[in-house]
Amino acid sequence: MKIGLIFPGQGSQAVGMGKDFYDNTQIGKEIFNKADDILGYSLSDLCFEGPIEELSKTINTQPALFTVSVIAGFVAKEKGLCPSVYAGHSAGEYAALCCAGAFSFEDGLKLIAKRASFMTECGAKNPGKMAAVLNLDYEKIKEIIGSIKGICVAANINSLVQTVISGEESAVDEAMEKCKEAGAKRVVPLNVSGGFHSPLMKDAQDKLKEEIGNISFNKIDVPVIANFTAKPETDPGEIKDNLIKQITGSVRWVETCQEFVSMGIEKVYECGAGSVLCGLVKKTTPEIESAKITVMSDFDNL
Repeated sequence: MKIGLIFPGQGSQAVGMGKDFYDNTQIGKEIFNKADDILGYSLSDLCFEGPIEELSKTINTQPALFTVSVIAGFVAKEKGLCPSVYAGHSAGEYAALCCAGAFSFEDGLKLIAKRASFMTECGAKNPGKMAAVLNLDYEKIKEIIGSIKGICVAANINSLVQTVISGEESAVDEAMEKCKEAGAKRVVPLNVSGGFHSPLMKDAQDKLKEEIGNISFNKIDVPVIANFTAKPETDPGEIKDNLIKQITGSVRWVETCQEFVSMGIEKVYECGAGSVLCGLVKKTTPEIESAKITVMSDFDNL
């Protein structure tokens, strides 16, 4: 069976995540201890004990999810799962690249922490918002956001029935109303600190470009499907370029799922926290099986 390992992004965080790996695996202890040392605060305590309000702040969420996802991915490989492809949703792409060997855990954690910081700063400087549009055709959403003055884009094309829009507050508000009028089942504002994956993040993109330039990336043997291209990538230069463009570009998750099918992937395992991506895969490509790996007992059902 050809399998893929996939890694969640912001929104999947939960108090207690990673603790089972810490308690029951050597690599879990080692990586959490490294993360605490690198960041200069106890990320492990924040993951294990919360509070959820602190864990859900972008500046904390991204390094926390990265750490837990990488541990889950490493344990999965120790348990004999040999993926033919990796993919991650937004911040999850960093965990996918780390598990694929594109860079070390230490470099990846420093980079994702910088990314979180830059995005938080950018969100404060250029206020924006995001909203999930449910059960409205993506082509109709594109038509609506294309008619609006101001910045409003499709940030995450998550499934055939869910698209997240992002941009300036007034533009997103207008788009939300038009989507409701066009028949969207629900339009839900997201609790985030900025208009992520939109042109509002240009300053963060520029700063991240400089940081990425300082890190050595390796050529990888097993490809990672990039959010920006929705294509499998192995070349270090392409991977770097896609990570930079991802900050202001769309997360093309529907096309990522379709790429799994093209590659002959039969099952994907979501590594880290929650099972959001399992749900999105099921909605878009139901022929692909999916399962979560969030605690050690999940391996009993593989």
